[in-house]
Amino acid sequence: MSSTDFNGHSQGMAQICIIGGGVIGLATAWALVRDGFNVTVIEAREHVGTETSYANGGQLSYRYVAPLADAGVPLKALGWLGRDDAPLKLQARFDPAQWRWLASFLAACRGSVNRKNSAHLLRLALQSQQTLASWMAEDGLNGFEWRRNGKLVTFRDPASLAHAARHLADARAQHVLSAAECSLIEPALPAGQFVGGVYTPDEEVADCHAFCKRLAERLAASGRCTLLTGQRVSNIAHKNGKAQGVMVGGEFMPFDHIVIAAGHRSTDFGLPGIRLPLYPLKGYSLTLPISAAHTPPETSITDYDRKIVYARIGAQLRIAAMVDIVGFDASPDPKRLAVLRAQARATFPDAGDHDAAIEWAGMRPATPTGVPLIGATSYANVWLNVGHGALGFTLASGSGQLLAELIGRRAPAIDMTGLGLATA
Repeated sequence: MSSTDFNGHSQGMAQICIIGGGVIGLATAWALVRDGFNVTVIEAREHVGTETSYANGGQLSYRYVAPLADAGVPLKALGWLGRDDAPLKLQARFDPAQWRWLASFLAACRGSVNRKNSAHLLRLALQSQQTLASWMAEDGLNGFEWRRNGKLVTFRDPASLAHAARHLADARAQHVLSAAECSLIEPALPAGQFVGGVYTPDEEVADCHAFCKRLAERLAASGRCTLLTGQRVSNIAHKNGKAQGVMVGGEFMPFDHIVIAAGHRSTDFGLPGIRLPLYPLKGYSLTLPISAAHTPPETSITDYDRKIVYARIGAQLRIAAMVDIVGFDASPDPKRLAVLRAQARATFPDAGDHDAAIEWAGMRPATPTGVPLIGATSYANVWLNVGHGALGFTLASGSGQLLAELIGRRAPAIDMTGLGLATA
C-alpha cells in the first residue's frame, strides 16, 4: 500500500516516530507528512511548543546567523565574569558534559572557523526562508502573526558598526545606515543612543508558539499524524545497528524510522556509540502588552552592543536576550531578568506596558560550533534534527524539509556539508 501526498509524491507506509514536539519536531513532522509519510510525534509535556519554542525572540533572522563561538569571545567572557548585566554568563559546574562542550566551544572560537560555520548556517537559513514561504503559499499555513517587517541591527559603538559594515553576510540585501537613516526606517528608535545600523528589508517575525500550535492542528487534521503529548520516551530499543522502536511508559512502540528532535534532552535515549555535543544555553525574554498609547518599534531591532532583540508580535512586544551556560536548571534568574527589564525600559520606555511584562526563561539546545546536527546516525534508521541554539525558529522549516528529503532518499535541496554528526 502507498499514499500520495499533496505535492504528488508517493511514499510507502513507513511509520516514523519524532521524539520532541517543539518547533523542530513539528516542522519535521509537517515536511514528512507533506511527503506522504505516516508520523507519530511524542512530546513529554502536556502541550506542544511549551519549552524553548514558547516565548523565544520571535525574529526570523535569516541573514544574522553567525555562531556565538568567534575570535575574541573568550576574552570578552572573562571581562563579563561576575557582572549581572553581561550578555554571557558562565557558571562552572562539576559536570563532564559542560567541560567537554566548553573545550569544543573554545576550539571553535577562531575567525576562520566562525566564517566557515556562518556560511553553513546562512545556506540553511536561506533555504528555511524559502521553505516556510512555500508552506504558506502552497498549504495555506497561517495564523501565527507572520510579517515581513525587516530587521535593523543598531550599534552604540562606532567600532562595532565599522566591523559589521566590513563583514556583511549578504551585501546585496543589507544596507549600512547612519543614525539619522535608522530613525527614518524606525521612528521609535530613541535619539542619541545609537550611532548607526545595518538594515535588512526582507527579514521576518512571527510567534513561534502559535506556529507550533498551528502545525499541530494541521498535522492532526492531515490523517497521517498522531500527536502523543504528556508521554516521555525513556529509551530507543535497538538491535544489530538498527532501531526497533521506542519505550514509552513501559510500553514498546515499533517504528520504521526514529527522528530525535528533543532539544537539549536529545542526549537521553541510550543509544551506544552516539554522543551528541549538546548543552543548554539559557535565554530570557519579556513579553509586553501593547495598547494604543504605546509606540513600539515595527521593525525588528537588535541592540548589538547589549545583545538584546525586540520584535513586535501582534499586540505584544517580545524582548529577548542573554546566554547563560549554567547547567540544566531552566528556572529564571531574577537578577538577569531585572537587568533585562531595566535595559529595555531605558531603550524603549514607551514601547509597551513594562510593568505587565511576562517573564520567561528557556533552554536553547546548542552545539559548540553553533551549527545544528541534521541527518543520519550510525544507526540505519535513526535520524537527528538537533542543536539549533537560538536559531531554532529561523532554521526549523528548512531543517525539517532537509530531513524529510534524506529519509525519502531524495537529493537534499542544499549542500549538507557541515550539517551532520560526522562533522560535529
